[in-house]
Amino acid sequence: MSELFHADLSEVDLPKGASIKFPGGKDDIMSFELMLAPDEGMYRYGRYQFSFKIPQSYPHDPPKVKCLTKVFHPNIDLDGNICLNILREDWKPVLSISSVVYGLQFLFLDPNPEDPLNKEAAKVLRENPTQFQSNVRKTLHGAYIGNTYFPPCK
Repeated sequence: MSELFHADLSEVDLPKGASIKFPGGKDDIMSFELMLAPDEGMYRYGRYQFSFKIPQSYPHDPPKVKCLTKVFHPNIDLDGNICLNILREDWKPVLSISSVVYGLQFLFLDPNPEDPLNKEAAKVLRENPTQFQSNVRKTLHGAYIGNTYFPPCK
């Protein structure tokens, strides 16, 4: 398994504005952090951090991914859980870390209000897209949306 993951990791093709770091150093490559900084869409100019934990059963099971940045997004809840089909039912062993990175990037380009984890954000996106964009812009600098504070993510 480790050799497969090593090969996968060495072939990661990061999009512009993305970086990977290993807080545990070379001794713990099975846990790492991804920083995504979308350069287009309503989330551009934000910086979003994700933790990846690679299970021993990889590539048969997907990595465990959490969003460490509190974000107003229909597919990411306030606890950092992510609704991305390839991290759940659509995972296949032929997918890679790059597939997950690009899937996460796509969530920021095209949030899906029809499969929400954050139902409040999804409702605003469905019913008032202009207000949703305004909420996202506010949270980039740090703001309350309802009773929830979103720290700056720039």
